[in-house]
Amino acid sequence: MLRNHWAPSRLPGILHCFTGEWKHAQAALDIGFYISFAGNVSFPKAENIRDAAKQVPLDRMLIETDSPYLAPVPHRGKRNEPSFVVNTAEAIARLRGMSKEEIGQQTTENFHTLFPQTR
Repeated sequence: MLRNHWAPSRLPGILHCFTGEWKHAQAALDIGFYISFAGNVSFPKAENIRDAAKQVPLDRMLIETDSPYLAPVPHRGKRNEPSFVVNTAEAIARLRGMSKEEIGQQTTENFHTLFPQTR
């Protein structure tokens, strides 16, 4: 449906709280979407999400809290809150051999690219 109905608009989109596999991320990237990762990227059994997080181009990645759900490790099982987004950035940074600051800087820039009125 997205390929047939969204792609022709040439508008960007966001796959919020990505839970799929790399092939799903790749299909969304192909039609102009950004991929947003939440705390579930840090869950022990979320190998498919981590695999995608390693491969999504940094200029098309976002991070989020998905509050109040999906608190990242080490807060798993607690009510999620915006301050925990740093843990999601840390999880992705470890996967990609980068610093959490680099992930934060790039994903913030991506947000402003999508929503220029927020600058």
